[in-house]
Parts: sequence; C-alpha cells; structure tokens
Amino acid sequence: MPQVHSHQRAFRRWILKPENETLMSQSILFLAHVSEAGNTLPKVSYEVLGAALKLTKQFGARLTIGLIGADVAAAAETVAAAGAERILAVAGPDFASARYGSDAAAAEALCRAAGAELILAPATSRFMRVLAGVAHRLNGCVDTHVTSLESVNGELRVTRWHYRQRIEAVITRDPRPWIVLLESGCDAAWADTARAGVARTDTASTGAPAAAKVEEIPVTLPQAATRTVVSGVRAPKSDAQTIRPDANLLFVAGAGWTKKQADGKTHIDQAEALILDFLRASGASLGGSKSLVDQTGESQAVLGFMTHLNQVGQTGSTPRHPKGLSTCCHGEEPHVVGWRFINERRAVNLDPNCGWARGKADVLYVADAFDVLAKLNALLAQRNRTSPEAVLQT
Repeated sequence: MPQVHSHQRAFRRWILKPENETLMSQSILFLAHVSEAGNTLPKVSYEVLGAALKLTKQFGARLTIGLIGADVAAAAETVAAAGAERILAVAGPDFASARYGSDAAAAEALCRAAGAELILAPATSRFMRVLAGVAHRLNGCVDTHVTSLESVNGELRVTRWHYRQRIEAVITRDPRPWIVLLESGCDAAWADTARAGVARTDTASTGAPAAAKVEEIPVTLPQAATRTVVSGVRAPKSDAQTIRPDANLLFVAGAGWTKKQADGKTHIDQAEALILDFLRASGASLGGSKSLVDQTGESQAVLGFMTHLNQVGQTGSTPRHPKGLSTCCHGEEPHVVGWRFINERRAVNLDPNCGWARGKADVLYVADAFDVLAKLNALLAQRNRTSPEAVLQT
C-alpha cells in the first residue's frame, strides 16, 4: 500500500515505492520528434532536454539523443552542443507525420539502439499516443504527465498529479527501461547559447556551433504500418485559436462579463469584442472560470468563443504561463488552484474584498473590467502601430 503524507495546499502526496531499491541507470536516452515545421524540435522538447542534462550531471550518466522525422539534420544541429555521447535518428518520408505504426517502430528502434534504461520524452500528443505501446514492446514501464524529476540517494523519483491536481504522487520504478513523458512548463528549456551569440556558462564549447554527427538507424516498415496516410491538416486561423500554450500571458474571463452592468443591462456583444480584440493584440491565451463556462449548459447568455476547454481550475486545466490576468472573477480557491504554476498574477475586480485581494494576486485593480480592457486595447493598438514587433509587457 502507498504511504500517504500531508502536503501543502491540502493536497495528498503518495509515494509509490517498490520493494527493491535500485540505483539510477548510467545511460539516458532523450527522445524527440521533429516539429511540424520540420526544421526544429517542439518547444517542450528543449525543456525535457534540459531536465535530461541535469540528471546526466547528477548521476554521471551517458546521454544519447534520439530523433524522429522526415529530415532531422536541422533539428540535430540545434542540439549538437548539448554534449550527448551519440545522436541517433530514424528519418525518411514515412516518419514525417504522426502515425502510430511508423512512430512506434521508430521509437522502438531508437530505444534498442541506445540501450538506455531511462528514456525521457516530451508529453506531446504524438508521443502520448505511442510510447505506452513502445514500453510494452520493450518489456519496460511508462509514466505520463510527469511534472518533475528528482534524485534521492541515487534513486530517481518522478512526480505527477492525479484526480484533478488534488493528489500528488511521487513514483519510483524497478522495471527497465523506464519511459517518462514530461509535461511542458515544468523545467527550464535548454538553449544553445553559443549558437545565439551569448557566452555559455556550461562546459560546452564557446566557439563555433558544433556540427551534429548523426547515426541513422534503419527501420523497415511493414505494409500494415503504412496503411494510414495523412492527407492534410485542418486548423483554425491563428487569430481564431484562443488556447495558446506558449503564450506569455494567460487572460481569464469570469462570469461577471455576462452579468448586468451599472446601467442594469448585459453587454455580451461588447464583452466579446473587447476580449477578442485583446487576445489578438496581446497574443494571450484565454481561460475561463467554471461559473462562466457552465453557463453554456444552463441556457444563459454566454461568450460565443468560450468552451469547457478554456476552463481553469480544480476541475479544469492548470496552465503554465509566466503571467496571468484575471477579469470579472472572484478568485475562489477551486479556481485559483489552477494558477499554481503562474508566477505573476494580476486581477481586475470591482470587489475590493474578493479572493484575489487575500494574497492570491500580486496586484488587484479595483475597477470596471470593461473600462480597463478598452483602455488596454487602445494602448496595444497604438503600440502595434508604432512597433509591430512589440511584445506585451505586463
């Protein structure tokens, strides 16, 4: 039975520990796939690489990098200076798009070629679909949605949340290989500062960026693995997408936007226009309180672009943006728990005694959100006219 210990914020922390303790493996594989653009890796991959390098240093382990994609040359150059002992790749047109059959075969081949007992990979949708199956093929184990890695007495422990972030589990495993998929925003992204022209602070060379020496691993796919063909991609326009995981700012709208205002009337159309203008001008990601998104099923006036996918809180998502701005939301604990990874918090509310005023926000503006957002949109429009490259600083 797992041992249950008390944890901060009234969460429970479970430590799942096997009977036989083992020391950390001396070989680590960082597994990644090329981004849709085809010339780099997804942002979360560099965060996982940073975590892999920390573990490599702590355990004195050897690091191997494994890449999957149609052409991995450009992506390999971006990680050439990471100090990996080997860079392996499975490349070719068959591995350009996400597909279970080809991705599973490629990942299995890289894991076997690397011979690593610990495999770290980003928790992208592409890898989340296939790596559990790869772990089964390797007679290993897998943990997904991991949020942190730590070394305790030479033993690796991984942390993840359960039951809508109410229970935190700390897990160790005996079976090897152990595949661990890390969520985004949980570690600092590794960057080749030499390539960016910045003086390096680690042990890598400070000279010209090193050329990547890539070992290609041949993989022959059976016909059954190529039956699925990606014929195209349908995606909303960038300005129509309201959920932006890589945005610097989270903008949260509360139910107050749909309530009667000072004139005794609701102004849903005005609220929609103000919020959408702000999202377009600032590039922020949109979140919503439970009370607002639940109005859809209660036949109440709602914001047309708001869905349950935007919900932030205990029964919603837990975004990892650097900054957050809450509007027309009281800041009750079930909602604020979804802000735990947001370091700088500001809120706009007419109630000076709302939850945000009780130590849950760095700054509370006691003001009308309609007026505040109208002023912000005017300032952003002026800034964008004078400097289109300007980034919102809050």
